[in-house]
Parts: sequence; structure tokens; C-alpha cells
Amino acid sequence: MTAIRPFRIEIPQADLDDLRARLDRTRWADQIPGSGEEYGVSVDRVRHLVNFWRDGFDWREVEAKLNAYPHFITEIDGQDIHFLHVKSQRENSFPLILTHGWPGTFVEFLDVIEPLTDAGYDLVIPSVPGYGFSGVTTESGWDDARIGTAWAELMKRLGYTRYGAAGNDGGSAISPEVGRADAEHVTGVHVTQVYSFPTGDPAEMVDLTEDEQSSLATLDWFVKNKMGFNVLQSQQPQTLAHALMDSPTGLIGWNSQLLGPDLDDEFVLTNIAIHWFTGTAGSAIRHYFEKSRAAQPAGPTTVPTALSGSNGDFHGIRRFAERDHNIVSWKTHDVYTHYLHHSAPELMAREIGEFFARYR
Repeated sequence: MTAIRPFRIEIPQADLDDLRARLDRTRWADQIPGSGEEYGVSVDRVRHLVNFWRDGFDWREVEAKLNAYPHFITEIDGQDIHFLHVKSQRENSFPLILTHGWPGTFVEFLDVIEPLTDAGYDLVIPSVPGYGFSGVTTESGWDDARIGTAWAELMKRLGYTRYGAAGNDGGSAISPEVGRADAEHVTGVHVTQVYSFPTGDPAEMVDLTEDEQSSLATLDWFVKNKMGFNVLQSQQPQTLAHALMDSPTGLIGWNSQLLGPDLDDEFVLTNIAIHWFTGTAGSAIRHYFEKSRAAQPAGPTTVPTALSGSNGDFHGIRRFAERDHNIVSWKTHDVYTHYLHHSAPELMAREIGEFFARYR
């Protein structure tokens, strides 16, 4: 049960043929002329990605690129866990575990692999349970705390006794839980968002800094305009899963609300294709249901924690982050994206490297 097995991505040709046939038979949604993105992801955006997936996106080429990295699978707590394990060639390398969120996959971190391994870091990049090549979850309860405990077991299984944790999006919530579960061995946590919010006490809102006011305004806009996915996935993921599992065009429409046109088409389609080919589009969104019903953590985390966030994205509100975590560094950057590790890999590799240089 503790064996670590080499793994290779090999999508059957029949699955590629079935995908093309489904894309060819797309039944397009209507749209009010001139409405653009007012009602959600537009027909034009979905058509563009469908056409690219059908005629410009070479899965076999992408598959070969992904298989250039060493992949493995091991079973932890009854769940298969897929992960990349890329070791540095430098002596005295230091291990990091990097965690993605939704609708991303391990692909979020591919562009930081080379600069971080060159800087002397071993990288463990898992697929969250229920996502991608980790396969569907078959029982309830896979919330962030349970995933954090599983990551601690994974690093122990790989022989690491001191390591760091980093993440983006949902991985920014999971990574502190790795530190909570394994504070004896986790030396630091590095994230792009800190999900700490006001309790409702008016006194908490007095004398907010300019950065805190900006973050709160970004959060307010997001809640009012784009939080529908969170509500539905937290309440009725199974209701949505039927559509996502049956229609690749529907999957594009749903997942591309957070994989926007600021990202390159290959990155967007690679993430969506992994959800499609592995049949995990439905189980991935269950993660939100599990998180919404998880017990609240008892007290703050203690591991030194750093934020490197985007000024164009919600990154956190520092005073509330300091209430919940041991914040030792707080930086924001004028790179306007939710996927900093992909869109600004040299910056993020430098940020991660400089932070963990203090905690190796």
C-alpha cells in the first residue's frame, strides 16, 4: 500500500476520437447580441477554445511534454495520489511540495520547475485527490486538512524530513494545512493568496491600510460578479457534474471562467483536457463541498508563512492573515494574473527561492 509506482500518461486514441466527435456535435448556446461577457463566459470565447481544441491543440505533443517529467503514483489513505518528483542536480538540495487549485492541475507549476531545480530545490508536485491523474475520490471527507495530512505522509514516504510547502489558489489553502499537520518537519509555507476574512466585528475594519482596502474591494467585486461557481460547487457539485462529464464544450464554458483570455490557449486547454481525459471534472468540484463542511481549524498555524500575490487578483487582507497564520513576509506584484507560477515563473521561482533560503 506504500509502494511508489512509476507512471506514464497514455490517453487511448479512442478517447481522442470520442472527444473530437463530441466537439463536432456541439449544440451551441444562444447569446444576446453585443452582451459580451456580461452574462458569463461568452459564446465567442467558448467557440474559440473549442476550435483550438479540435484543430490547433495537439494532445500527443502535450502528452510528450508532460511525460518528459518523472511521474509517480502512490496510495495514501485509500486514495491514489499522482505526483511529479523532479530532483535538483545540486548538492544539499531542499525539497518543496507545490499544490495547485481548481480549475488548475499540476500543470500550473511546470514553468517553475527548471529555475527552482537549478536553484537547488527538489520538487514534489502532486495532483490533488479527485483531480487529474490522482483519479476520482471514492469517499467523502477529502477537505484541505485531510489533504495536508496526506501530503505530509507523501513527503515522509519520499524520505524527506525537512521540507517546505507552496501553493496557488486552492493550494494556498492546502499548503498551510501541510504545515499544521507536520509542523515538526515543515520549515515554511509560501502562498499566492491567504484566505482569512473579517468576522463581522466593525472594529476589525478600522484603519485599513491602502493594500487592505484594495484587497477588500477586489474581494467584494469577485463575490458580486464571479462567486457563483463557488456557491454551486459548495452546495450541489453532483448536479453540475452530469453536464461537465458529458460535454467537453460545457466543461470549457465552466472551467474557463477562471482560466481567462489573459492566459495562453495551450495552458488553458491542457488543464481542461486533463480534467476531461481523466474523468475527474465532477470529482474535482466536490472539493468545494468538502471544504464548505470541514471543521474550522483550532487556532492559527505556526510555521513561518510568506505571501507573494498579484495586485490584479485577490491575495489576502494582511491583518486577518496575521490573525490566522505566522506571516513573516508579505509581497505583492504588478503581474495581473491568478496564475503567477505560470505567467511569471522567473519572478515566482526567485520569490520562492529567496524565502526558503532562510528556512532550508
